This record gives sequence, structure tokens and C-alpha cells, in this order.
Amino acid sequence: MTLTLKPIDEQAIVVVGASSGIGLVTAKLAARRGASVVLAARNGHDLRWAVREIRRQGGRAIDVVADVSDPDQIEHVADVAVAEFGRIDTWVNNAAVSIYGRVMDVDLADARRQFDVNFWGTVHGSRVAVPYLWKQGGALINVASVLADRAIPLQGIYCAAKHAVKAFTDTLRMELEAEGAPISVSLVKPGSTDTPFFQKARTYLDAEPQPVPPVHAPAVPARVILECATRPVRDVTVGAAGKLTAVLGTVAPRLSDYYMEKTLFDNQQTDVPLAPDRKDNLYTPVDDDGGERGRYQGHVMSHSLYTSAALHPVRAALVLGAAGAAVLAAAFADRR
Repeated sequence: MTLTLKPIDEQAIVVVGASSGIGLVTAKLAARRGASVVLAARNGHDLRWAVREIRRQGGRAIDVVADVSDPDQIEHVADVAVAEFGRIDTWVNNAAVSIYGRVMDVDLADARRQFDVNFWGTVHGSRVAVPYLWKQGGALINVASVLADRAIPLQGIYCAAKHAVKAFTDTLRMELEAEGAPISVSLVKPGSTDTPFFQKARTYLDAEPQPVPPVHAPAVPARVILECATRPVRDVTVGAAGKLTAVLGTVAPRLSDYYMEKTLFDNQQTDVPLAPDRKDNLYTPVDDDGGERGRYQGHVMSHSLYTSAALHPVRAALVLGAAGAAVLAAAFADRR
């Protein structure tokens, strides 16, 4: 079945986990492109601020406070979206929380809470969204991580939840396709991204966590998400390093283990000690979700050539072909 999705400026889009980082940037970008946007998250203050900013710029947006671990609250998000905009064309499941610590050190209650948000939140959002998307067709986009393909130390439960999100999304896609549902199901797997995610993580370590370089700006996965909202994309990894990590984890798992054991215990931590009054958002939102960007001090990339090529392979081949032809022409001219 050929599935055609609407242009962004004709869509009503729900972004869950929209109070900061990738979700916030996605919602703002969608609104700038003309979409009607529903921003959902736990932090009502930051949601309201984001909606006011979107509206000041002429966009259409509303906010709904919701905890993804509660399916009734996610159903309420859908009810509000339909009451305000009449339909749902794209639903983005992006909410997540983080824990840093060795598996044997992390409290089981904390681990279960992380799974409630990162896995069950995606399940709740998907189960709520699908009946609405059935009505006129649309896109379901689940945001996982490169860690859905390859686990790393100090984030065991996060990795397990993202692996589960991948399996759930793949299964749901097959079942919907077999039923002939007019729904595109996409899995977006960002690599390290400079968002406030890290400064809000619960940590059992002694220093502030950080993303592992290379690091992308949140606009990079946000653009990918909106690409998936306008044409069917099965899955896509954001960033060449993430793809390389996944490939090496498959073809050389023991070598990958050794490399990660030697590097990722240190590379995931800064030299900044934890503040005595440090807050995290595992169970309740922090006062300030941090906005779009995090505190990463290294180089942050604003584009990913690999991801662009993966999304548009024909275009990439034409560009490479043209570049190759130009090089050959120049070499031939020099010989003359």
C-alpha cells in the first residue's frame, strides 16, 4: 500500500516530551513550518512558556500537562488535541528520563520508574495515537536512541528500555502494515545530543554526566523527526558515529565491549562534582527543564551528512557522482 503523508503546514502534530531538548525544538520547528502543535510534558511552566513563544511568532500551539507513565493522562492529551485542532496527523513519542550508575548499584524502584517512562510511556502514546491516526492516516514516530542497537556501561536500564522501544515499534509496524493501516511507523535513533537531558539525570556517580562526543545540536534529530512526519521512513540513525557504533556492535561485539570498557566510564562524566542540592527529574519535573540546549562544552555539530544521505540516498548518490565527475574533469584538464 502506498502511503502519502500531509505536508507539515497541513498537519496537527502531538509532541510528547516537549518541554525541553529534542521535543521542544521539534515542536517549535513544526510550528514555524505551519503545523498546529500540541506540546505535552510534565513541566507545565516550561510548556506554557514555549507555547507563548510559538504564538508570539505567529504559530498555533497548545500545551497539555501529562506524565507518560499514566495512560489516562496520555488519552487526555489526545482528547485535547482533537478538541482544539479536530484531528491528529502525527504523534511523536519523545519523553525520556536518564539514570547513570552501574546496574548493580541502581535502586530497583528507580529502574522500574525509568522503564515506566522510557518504555511504557512509548507504549501508552502509541496505543492512544493509533486509533486517531487510523481515521485519516498519519505518522507515529517513536524516538529511541542509538543505544537501542548497542548497550553501553553506566546506562544499563536506559539501554534496555530503548532496546524494548525498538522491538515494540518494529512489532507494531508489522501488525499495522498487515492490517492495511494508513499509518507510517518510524523509529528515530539519535546519537549524542546537546540537550538538558544530562543535567536532569539521576546519577549514582560522583560527577555531572555528559554526552559522549561527537555531539549534535537538537535541531538535527528534530529535522529528522519532521522528515518522518511527511514521508514514510522505517527507521533512521541520527549521526554517522551512532551508525558506526551499531555496526561495530554487530560485526565485532567483543572489540566493541573492550573499547567501551576502556573509554565510556570516563567519557560519560565531566570533572564537575555534583552539587549538594542537585535535583533530577526521574519522579517529578525540575523547576526549570533547561530549554533547548544543554551544557556541553565541546564542539556541537549542526548537521549530519550521513543522516542526510541515509534519508535521501538517490540525492546523495547524484551529489557524489557530480563531485566525482568534477574531480575527473579537473584531473583531465590538468593533464592537457
